[in-house]
Amino acid sequence: MHIPDGILPLGLSLGGWAIAAGLTALSLNRIAAQPDPRAGLPRAAMMTAAFFAASLIHIPVPPSSVHLVLPGLMGAMLGWYALPAILIGLAFQAVMFGHGGLTTLGVNAVILGLPALAAFGLTRALGHLTQRAAAAIVGFATGAGAVLLAVALFAAILLAGLPAHLDAGAERAAITALALAHLPLALAEGMVVVAVLGFLRRTSPEMIVAR
Repeated sequence: MHIPDGILPLGLSLGGWAIAAGLTALSLNRIAAQPDPRAGLPRAAMMTAAFFAASLIHIPVPPSSVHLVLPGLMGAMLGWYALPAILIGLAFQAVMFGHGGLTTLGVNAVILGLPALAAFGLTRALGHLTQRAAAAIVGFATGAGAVLLAVALFAAILLAGLPAHLDAGAERAAITALALAHLPLALAEGMVVVAVLGFLRRTSPEMIVAR
């Protein structure tokens, strides 16, 4: 779910950078306000590495394939650290593997960062639920919902930036097919978040963000 260089008009790319910069500044401000801002850095580094590596895990969904994106898990485990971590991971993916691009780095950070922050908000609001069924529902909604939100942002931005010379109907059909291909991924990531958060609640509940 990476938009490469050369796809979006310059104005849309600059707008993505502006929003990403604002969200990053907000996140860093909230991190700095914590009693010990450095306490979350090891976990953020670990999750950044996981996010980076996830782009290499492709799931075949004919006629294409999708890869893990993990915005729900990033938000649930990192909180305000999630967006800076995603931005760093995306930058390395763009430079090392050509996934996405540098001009679209801001847009891609918004596509995955906003769902991660939404997942953080949901986890903070409802993560205290300890009943097994309720916790599983919250975890699934966190993982699957974050992917669906990312897909919606991805599709909306691509549609908004379609060049006038392209066949709009064909491009919309292709974008719709790509979005639908991510539905199984949303289900898979929902189950991943349920499993990971369930394990952490039993073993290391402090790993799940509370602020």
